Amino acid sequence: MPISVLLVDDQPLLRTGFRLILESEPEVSVVGEAADGRAAVAAAKRLLPDVVLMDIRMPGKDGIDATREILAWAADAGQQVRVLVLTTFDLDEYVVEALRAGASGFLLKDVPPDELVGAIRVVSEGAAIVAPTITRRLLDRFGDKLPSTRERPPTRLDILTEREREVLRLLARGLSNAEIARRLVVSETTVKTHVGNVLTKLGLRDRVQAVVHAYETGIVRPGESDD
Repeated sequence: MPISVLLVDDQPLLRTGFRLILESEPEVSVVGEAADGRAAVAAAKRLLPDVVLMDIRMPGKDGIDATREILAWAADAGQQVRVLVLTTFDLDEYVVEALRAGASGFLLKDVPPDELVGAIRVVSEGAAIVAPTITRRLLDRFGDKLPSTRERPPTRLDILTEREREVLRLLARGLSNAEIARRLVVSETTVKTHVGNVLTKLGLRDRVQAVVHAYETGIVRPGESDD
């Protein structure tokens, strides 16, 4: 079965462009479009897409609130709906809040077609998109300027082992499992185990949430070297 996608953007030309790209791929099916967050929530409930490509800045209900509402509804309804955020990067200071809302990652709007399709495939399989260069640039730029809009319970980082904290730090700097394994001189399987332990102990869903969490708790700081 093709991956069903809902396109959400307030600019018709962008929706048309994404539709043309995606409809040329046999593994992807565009099942609907929405021009604002309210329409996106209604369409997601009606169409049950595998992936929602979600713009952030839209009139009325924005992409952050729409993401939060769609994913909360999907969890209650037992539906597997994933959200992949679209950002222009130089304008969207709120992308971290979208990740906090449960989005599985984000893409730049000028993403190459093959990367767009690949990202949709990865997200539809339940994984998260953490593009190292984009993640690092974005969080380095905004990580110290985005206080949470909601109270968050204190996190006990002492429940992590020293090695797990190091893995979390390197993950947050954008390193892949293979790169972390080389840095720590361990096997990639060992790194995967550490990543899994970190997510479980901290109650995080995926690597995207781990990256944001690491910045929020000060394990890494904006502008910090990964050396």
